[in-house]
Amino acid sequence: MSAPTLRTPAGTAGTAGVDAVERARDAAARESWPEAYALLRAHDRHPSPALTADDLSVLADAAWWSGHVDESVTARLRAHAGYLAAGDHRGAGLASWWLHYEYRGLGRPAAASGWLHRARHHLADLPPCPEQCFLAWTDAEEAEQHGDPAAALAATHRMTRLALRSGSPDLLALSRQAESAVLLAQGRRADALALLDDAMCAVGAGELTGMFTGWLYCLALTQCMEAADFGRAVEWTDAAMEWCAPPWSGRPPAAPDAAGAAGTLPMTVPSGENPFRGVCRAHRVQVLDLLGLWELAEEEARLACREVPVDCLESAAAAYYAAGDVQRRQGRLDAAAESYAHAHELGRIPQPGLALLRLAQGRSDAAVAGVALALACQSDPRHDLLGRARLLAARTEVALAVRDAPGAAEAAEQLASLAGDVPLLRAMADTAEGAVALSAGRAALPHLRRALGGWLQLRVPYEAAQVRMLLAAACRAAGDEEAARLELAAARAAFERLGAVPDARRAAALLSGGARRRLPGGLTAREAEVLRLVAAGGTNRDIAHALVISEHTVARHLNNIFAKLGVGSRAAATAYAYAHGLA
Repeated sequence: MSAPTLRTPAGTAGTAGVDAVERARDAAARESWPEAYALLRAHDRHPSPALTADDLSVLADAAWWSGHVDESVTARLRAHAGYLAAGDHRGAGLASWWLHYEYRGLGRPAAASGWLHRARHHLADLPPCPEQCFLAWTDAEEAEQHGDPAAALAATHRMTRLALRSGSPDLLALSRQAESAVLLAQGRRADALALLDDAMCAVGAGELTGMFTGWLYCLALTQCMEAADFGRAVEWTDAAMEWCAPPWSGRPPAAPDAAGAAGTLPMTVPSGENPFRGVCRAHRVQVLDLLGLWELAEEEARLACREVPVDCLESAAAAYYAAGDVQRRQGRLDAAAESYAHAHELGRIPQPGLALLRLAQGRSDAAVAGVALALACQSDPRHDLLGRARLLAARTEVALAVRDAPGAAEAAEQLASLAGDVPLLRAMADTAEGAVALSAGRAALPHLRRALGGWLQLRVPYEAAQVRMLLAAACRAAGDEEAARLELAAARAAFERLGAVPDARRAAALLSGGARRRLPGGLTAREAEVLRLVAAGGTNRDIAHALVISEHTVARHLNNIFAKLGVGSRAAATAYAYAHGLA
């Protein structure tokens, strides 16, 4: 992403070429970047006179906004050389910092490090100036990475002082967001969100230039999702997409056929489009996924992968991952596997979605290993509370599926400790604790009712329906068959609206089963055989060998058994078998 030019290019007088440059400067001031790019690029081919360093900085900005990242870097290199020749250390320092930022985004860390060193060399000994804000921002990020929160906070305070001195609304809003991120990592949630709200007021009021508006939307949305602040994520995602709306009428170019489609991703931002739109859309995909708008989420994921610039591939990875989650819950397991693979290719560990996919495929060993490794690899959970919570929730589910009661209880306990009073995390923790209690035969209804209330308040329908399935089992265990059927009917309706086909079938099987079947719970003869072997302690592999069927078939039978009996684990199924004379 391009850095702003903090100073207005000085004008010159004379030729028709200079008139074109003046018009380009005016276009840049109006943030009409395609116009500025076309004028400066045309002039640069036949310079008379040559572009100044300030004009080359504007060309770099205009090239980036127009989707030409390589040309942006080239123009920035030339601008740096021009500033250096003129002895302008402020200009050279800003150009150097921006080259560090661009090279880092392009995956060239050695070049990025070199240009950061140059930026420090140019700016370190100067009197306080706005350009030093960017160095303070980088200092804060580096201190956070090195585990030095005091130094990180000091850097953001230095950034704020410089921003206030400069009188720049852009730099002040950015400094507020930077301090907010540091405070959030330190657990000071209320203070952090107050600062973030302050920064986003400036965004919403239209007080900032386009570059800082885009930066702050992207940073704030990432921060909200990682902090599990779903309300702010919904509000600011809608605002971001409105700001990113194309300036033209008509439909955008066609997107690839599927989010999981094979082949090279275009990821080229056409001239005139907002380069931030792909990143903001990727955030919107995550919000739509939670809201249960799955068809729209998958469509938006396809668009995001087309729109994301080459220096923000992590956003495309997030869109692919979210598409995989949608496909998995719809029962489209092959498509989900392909989407997770694309997310992995772009640098994202596709967990816990991949582990839950393996569990659905009957590959429990792979599920256990995948989620355990992802938990172990999370270097600093404070920076992604929602990510860790999702891993712990999946760890609970997988552990229950493989009859690892201690592992499930430990994961649920960790999730409860992490959740605090954050509504989204609290709903996840109550769900996990309720599932563990149900599996162990303990009172699960209080946890599950709190969980259902939390999911309904957040307007997250899939997880609410999953909790209803657990509630049905708990009500049935307590002898309240009518309440169980009410929960199952509500869950089935929600799953059908969402397109969650496997879950809808489970709910339907539980509703249609009953006394008309000879075996308890509506089990078939084969399912009863599988249940007896489960109660005897057999693994999926043991059962497959005994019945001469595949492990995948065993897993399918177990899913049906769990659905019909309204249980969520082998332990609960075993207890049912003994209670009904099937063991």
